[in-house]
Amino acid sequence: MYLSSNFLYLCSIGALLLSLIAQFLVKSSFSRYSKDLSKRGVTGAQAAAFLLKANGITDVSISQISGSLTDNYNPSTQILSLSESTFSSTSIAAIGVAAHETGHAIQHAQGYPPLKLRSLLVPVANLGSRFGPLVAIAGLLLPQLLGRGTQSLALSDMIINIGLILFSAAMLFYLITLPVEFNASHRALKILKANQVLDSSELWGVRKVLTAAALTYVAAALSAFISFLRIYSMTKNRRR
Repeated sequence: MYLSSNFLYLCSIGALLLSLIAQFLVKSSFSRYSKDLSKRGVTGAQAAAFLLKANGITDVSISQISGSLTDNYNPSTQILSLSESTFSSTSIAAIGVAAHETGHAIQHAQGYPPLKLRSLLVPVANLGSRFGPLVAIAGLLLPQLLGRGTQSLALSDMIINIGLILFSAAMLFYLITLPVEFNASHRALKILKANQVLDSSELWGVRKVLTAAALTYVAAALSAFISFLRIYSMTKNRRR
């Protein structure tokens, strides 16, 4: 497969623009719906606790962490961490974010397969995203340092392949993240509606916030895929 450098360059610019747009939409939509307080006056932490109880989950603890939009659920510790902008806020945006993270806790409790796979990939994905591209590029540069002899080229190919395999693991992590996050948002909307935490007009605001957040994961996956293609194309060009 041969992809021109100009095409990949344009794709990289497109992915960067998508990422910037996604970040803008997340911040703007969260800011917009942070001003709309829920009619029931429920905080993000209370909503999370209520939804956990409604789903029969009693072994997940809820804690407050610093920052804004730093909310997360850790399956290994079973701690649902809500940021300062979510924990005590009664806004529609805060309840939506808290419900989304609760969705991850429900996924974990129900053994949602993509979440299990993503958790297994975390160590190798961190290694692959950090070192995969560097190893592949080092393999590309090796013949320039040692000459283009048979042994040098063979060693170069081996190092390049190791780098690509590491980077592939990181790319797989980004792809697996998409259904995990989309499913958590779907669960959030569903359980908020089923338990009447928010009414239909308030759910519309939650949907806007979660849709914007989902776009950031799409942008991250696309950027990783394009970066992989750029390095892969460089290796193919070297081997031509």
